[in-house]
Amino acid sequence: MERAIKIFLRLAISSSFLSAVADRFGMWSKEVSVWGNWDNFLAYTQVINPWAPNALMPFLGIVSTAAEILFAFCLVIGFRTELFAKLSGILLLLFGVAMASSTGIKGPLDFSVFSASAGAFALSLFKEKFYEVDTLLSRYNNLH
Repeated sequence: MERAIKIFLRLAISSSFLSAVADRFGMWSKEVSVWGNWDNFLAYTQVINPWAPNALMPFLGIVSTAAEILFAFCLVIGFRTELFAKLSGILLLLFGVAMASSTGIKGPLDFSVFSASAGAFALSLFKEKFYEVDTLLSRYNNLH
């Protein structure tokens, strides 16, 4: 059962990251899109980061998007799962805190941001490898 839970957490967190990235690049239809394009995403980034100068928004947008893509990819393939699960938990926690401090607590609660963060931290506690690139890498390293 733990193996199934670990795979479910890896895929759920990854797909959430990739869905958000697809949204900011206009890959979801307008009916279901939150941002729908990069400019709207950057405007929202400014809303939840009011402390940062407007000129910093493209940098924050690029860094958060790159992190979400990297973390999702690593979780899907099972590369350094514990590390990328912890990093995902931190990223989601920072996002939830930014949302709560700028727009109120209801948004991160309604969108389960803290639940996703907790799930990522929980994933980092699973030590057994199952369907993970790390298994192949450790076998390769043991042979050499």
